[in-house]
Amino acid sequence: MEKTGANKMGVMPVNKLLISMSLPMMISMLVQALYNIVDSIFVSQICEDALTAVSMAFPMQTLLIASATGTGVGVNALLSRSLGEKNKEMANKAAANGLFIYIIAFVVFFIVGIFAVKPFYVFQTGDASSQITQFGNEYLTCVLMASLGMYIQMYSERLLISTGRTIYTMFTQGIGAIINIILDPIMIFGLLGFPELGVLGAAVATVTGQWVAAAIAVFINIKKNHDVKINASMVLHPEGKVVKTILAVGIPSMIMQAIGSVMTFSFNKILIMFSSTAVAVFGVYFKLNSIIFMPIFGLNNGLVPIIAYNYGAGNRKRITKVIRYGIMYATALMIIGLILIEVFPDSMLMLFNASENMLSIGIPALRIICISFIFAGACIVLSSVFQAFGHGILSMFVSLARQLIVLLPAAYILARIGMAHGGDVSYVWWSFDIAELVSITLSVIFFRYLYNKVISKIPEGND
Repeated sequence: MEKTGANKMGVMPVNKLLISMSLPMMISMLVQALYNIVDSIFVSQICEDALTAVSMAFPMQTLLIASATGTGVGVNALLSRSLGEKNKEMANKAAANGLFIYIIAFVVFFIVGIFAVKPFYVFQTGDASSQITQFGNEYLTCVLMASLGMYIQMYSERLLISTGRTIYTMFTQGIGAIINIILDPIMIFGLLGFPELGVLGAAVATVTGQWVAAAIAVFINIKKNHDVKINASMVLHPEGKVVKTILAVGIPSMIMQAIGSVMTFSFNKILIMFSSTAVAVFGVYFKLNSIIFMPIFGLNNGLVPIIAYNYGAGNRKRITKVIRYGIMYATALMIIGLILIEVFPDSMLMLFNASENMLSIGIPALRIICISFIFAGACIVLSSVFQAFGHGILSMFVSLARQLIVLLPAAYILARIGMAHGGDVSYVWWSFDIAELVSITLSVIFFRYLYNKVISKIPEGND
């Protein structure tokens, strides 16, 4: 096995290993966040309704990405653990059955793209002929029906991550993002002889970048990834037990992100009681927070295979060390994000061509919501720890409590208070801070449970 392959996860010093595994993913995820922001920056130049339409697409896009990343978490956990146990046959089965799941997911969202997008927008706006609905229908239909590129990219990158080759994913995601950024103004505004596609152009740029990244990721796996061999027969004839094992970890992760989709959809419904500008501000917040959150998700992508590998290899000392480092780095990044948003909220909003009305709503919104960052980093890392040990159900419970059981009722109650105080939407934003306090409390309780039940029984091992 080559030096840069899976074996380094059991021998390289833990801090160096986590950095070497995570840093490429953190950089690539940061680039991903930046190109999502660039999408919205260019779209906002069309008009505020265009920005609102793209913001309203977020719940459906979240479901799309949830199916891919959730399956990827399940593949990561099983494949890395199998390599740690020196069970190459099971590793190959994990890869093949994971691909089968990805294909099924694409077919589902292709059908959704044909039939469900316009009703999805009409339910949010209440107006089938509104400009927001028209813009959204163009954008989201393209994203869903051309999503095979995203699935191939995600699958191929997960194979690289599971075998310790995270450096390559930095190139695949980075190139895809750069292509998207270059094509955005060309496709949206009709530059260099291309037709002016408006909001549809942003979707075309996005899916083009995904397809190019997918092609590069497939090529790298063929040339560089010798730890996993994909058998076409295994893909066409999936093994129920392996699919079940992948989904046992993956479905809770999917549900967690699906919960986020339901939360965003419902939160938009609450905010529309105040104004469509409040919905646009909420969408802008999600774009901005991705600059901080996406690198932490990249950190987690490096963390999960390290934990899973050393769980399979029976090395508790390395597991506990990498968890400590993960929490430390995630918290530091979140505090940096908190400071930046508290100091420069107006400058950040002006990136999106913010009107005076958007600034008056957005500045307090950003400053209030980002207080929750203090605990969010540790929550995200612990959620991935639960998934790495095959206890994704714990992550799901935390996410359910944060985003549905606590956040939405709190937002609704605070919205009623705000309406009673002259339509002041700023009350609603405090629901994020309330929900994050509940989240960190549950995360700590569940981690103590996991440590006593599983981690403490793993052999201590060596550094």
